[in-house]
Amino acid sequence: MNKGEFVEALADRLEVPRAQAERALAGVLEIVSEELVKGEKVAFTGFGSFEVSRRAARTGRNPQTGGTLDIPESNVPKFSAGATLKAAVNAVKGKR
Repeated sequence: MNKGEFVEALADRLEVPRAQAERALAGVLEIVSEELVKGEKVAFTGFGSFEVSRRAARTGRNPQTGGTLDIPESNVPKFSAGATLKAAVNAVKGKR
């Protein structure tokens, strides 16, 4: 499912115009992004949580040349699924 399909499904579920659903989704994503930029954790009980994790500097390898290169430290967004989401996904495991 891509963003457009998600917005369409959200509009149908909420029985609102597509434009309103698109604004609602954009608002949620903006808030999550802003909180992560501030270093805060965003948690939705049962669904999961978003947080920022620091990735340490390390030495990597260029696969084409085999040469080494320095990879600087960075912040990366991380999602951890909640118990309810994990249970829902595992409940349909046999249907794939």
